Amino acid sequence: MLSAIEPERHTAHQTVYFRCIAGCSAKHSLFDVIYTCPSCGSLLEVHHDREPLKKRSATAWKQLFDSRIGTTKWPYGSGVWGMREWVIPALADENIVSMFEGNTNLFWAERLGQQLGIPDLWLKLCGNSHTGSFKDLGMTVLVSVVKQMMAQGSSVKAVACASTGDTSAALAAYAAYAGIPAVIFLPAGKVSTAQLIQPVANGAHVLALDTDFDGCMKIVKEVTQDNSIYLANSMNSLRIEGQKTVGIEIVKQFDWQVPDWIVIPVGNLGNISALYKGFQLMLDLGLISRMPRLVAAQAAKANPFYESFKTGFKEKINVRAQDTLANAIRIGNPVSYEKAIKAIVATDGIVEQATENELAAAAAHADLTGMFTCPHTGVALAVLTKLLKRGVIKSSDRTVVISTAHGLKFTDFKVGYHESRLADVTSQYANPAVYLPANADAVKAEIEQRLGH
Repeated sequence: MLSAIEPERHTAHQTVYFRCIAGCSAKHSLFDVIYTCPSCGSLLEVHHDREPLKKRSATAWKQLFDSRIGTTKWPYGSGVWGMREWVIPALADENIVSMFEGNTNLFWAERLGQQLGIPDLWLKLCGNSHTGSFKDLGMTVLVSVVKQMMAQGSSVKAVACASTGDTSAALAAYAAYAGIPAVIFLPAGKVSTAQLIQPVANGAHVLALDTDFDGCMKIVKEVTQDNSIYLANSMNSLRIEGQKTVGIEIVKQFDWQVPDWIVIPVGNLGNISALYKGFQLMLDLGLISRMPRLVAAQAAKANPFYESFKTGFKEKINVRAQDTLANAIRIGNPVSYEKAIKAIVATDGIVEQATENELAAAAAHADLTGMFTCPHTGVALAVLTKLLKRGVIKSSDRTVVISTAHGLKFTDFKVGYHESRLADVTSQYANPAVYLPANADAVKAEIEQRLGH
């Protein structure tokens, strides 16, 4: 058996590869420029053969990962590369592009949980990352693979993505760190200023197109048919490999215990697919003995997965996504649909939706207990509230909500809420600033009125 600290890299080329999710037998190198199955057109997934990984015991894996947390030893201090053997072990150290992403806070939402009637409520604050969202976890993997491809003489010269904000920020930052050109396709007028300026500041080639995300996605697919530009959207399963570490990290933070529920906001459906993939790997290797139940939370104005769920996934339903405050999940034709169905079915999961008013209220409510939530976390919290009221999630259940991005990216949303300017939203928790003359008596009177003295 391998020791608890020995990195397992010698079998990487033979045991980790792309394969078709539809079951085609062909294997493809992770360093090939390929996104879908050449035979049937289905998405690919990165597959890890289990037998080599089983040479190390479950206890030894836990000890190995625990020993790497927070260290400065390259690259194992990263929340992603601390699990290197489970991600892309074939990468050379010098080609790993990491900003020590991951290792984000698992926040006990004690006061909010008490108010909602669920004391064991936790938020996984993925927004406490380099570019302010969980997308860093996937982008460190993808950009690292591209850097190695380029070092090996690949025709790839640049990376590109369609984005509603967070993906573009992560790609631009990691590409800039690696010295690789990045091309960003954004839907004009549909991302916040904070999200727009991130790729601009990192030197990416930012193209704002007169369309929505789905329109941008169509164009980026056409542009990346030329193998000189590498597609970085979540249909590229390298992203999933980094994002799957969220689930592993949550379990590790609970001393290797599995929560009862995980609620996650979804758009293109790569994130819930990744979450499930991490849990399945832990289950296969004996680190855990059961799955959590997964909840996919959608905005009601961009709810194709919810509509499909209502029919038992009999067919894929696409919608024309409408304007929503949760703009990062404003997607009507999700790429990772088939992978996400597997995640919901295998975990006895649920898909639920939240209206604009519900998501805004849930975000504002959470903020009043000390958080600073993005609108997408608001979607997940609103869905949690619904499931609690229906008795689906019990007050005794340990529940984790994935907070996907930092609230500072969405200050326009916050200001609009507290100034009661958001369409379809009644700002029941509005707390606008009060402007007063510089007069002590006026200030005292206002304080007395507010504090009730």
